[in-house]
Amino acid sequence: MTFIIIAIIAIVLIIIISNIAVVQQSRAYVIERLGAFQSVWGVGLHIKIPFIDRIARRVSLKEQVLDYPPQPVITKDNVTMQIDTVVYFQITDPKLYAYGVEQPMAAMETLTATTLRNILGDLELDQTLTSRDVINTKMRAILDEATDPWGIKVNRVELKNILPPADIQSSMEKQMKAERDRRQAILQAEGQKKSAILIAEGEKESAILRATAEKEAAILKAEAERQSAILKAEGEAEAIRKVQQALADSLEMLNDKAPNEQVIKLKSIEAMQKIADGKATKIIIPSEMQGLVGMANGIVEGVKGE
Repeated sequence: MTFIIIAIIAIVLIIIISNIAVVQQSRAYVIERLGAFQSVWGVGLHIKIPFIDRIARRVSLKEQVLDYPPQPVITKDNVTMQIDTVVYFQITDPKLYAYGVEQPMAAMETLTATTLRNILGDLELDQTLTSRDVINTKMRAILDEATDPWGIKVNRVELKNILPPADIQSSMEKQMKAERDRRQAILQAEGQKKSAILIAEGEKESAILRATAEKEAAILKAEAERQSAILKAEGEAEAIRKVQQALADSLEMLNDKAPNEQVIKLKSIEAMQKIADGKATKIIIPSEMQGLVGMANGIVEGVKGE
């Protein structure tokens, strides 16, 4: 009897312990009671009713990543490419996730492939290769709206790889090489153009500087010549002034000595002699001085005869 009681107690304890559940962080349990949805357990300790309640699904609330294998996609210009897609999603409603769709991951993979084909079917090859951000944005919006009834939020969609056919890829590489060669030629031509412009500007500045230097030199030369002419004129004026001063002094001395008429006439003759030393070809002698000149000539001839 004791053994039976102990066995019953052990069975009860095992049943109680087996119906105690601890929900971890970032997880949720969907609970069904008699086959119908009962509740969603969050983080913490929970106890279910034995044989009545059951955990229908354990759901992770963390952000998850689905990396799909390459999918064949045909573009608008009939080019078949292999595209590898990555989807980042998060379960926001465990109840909808559990009851919204059968096999949610397979449904998301199928939906992603069909959405990708629909979007790229409207784009040409060049647009596909240069419009990744646009494609990612469109796919995220479409997938997020479609998976909302499933309790799934699509956070981000990325086109991991875009692989065109080998012949298309070879043609693209040749096109890229030709484009790089063209850019190199353009850059080289622009460099030569800038070099020629810089050389011309340098020659222009050099010519301007040379002309400026020549102009300044001419100005300095003219200034020197002007100063020289001024100094020469001042010297000549000073010489004339001194001569006039000497003549004035001599006249003053003569006036002080009270010279007679004969002396004055002799001084006049000396003045005439100085005038005759110049470049004049004709000299007019006043009548009052002619007799004195004749007398002077007679004296000179008498001296020569002796």
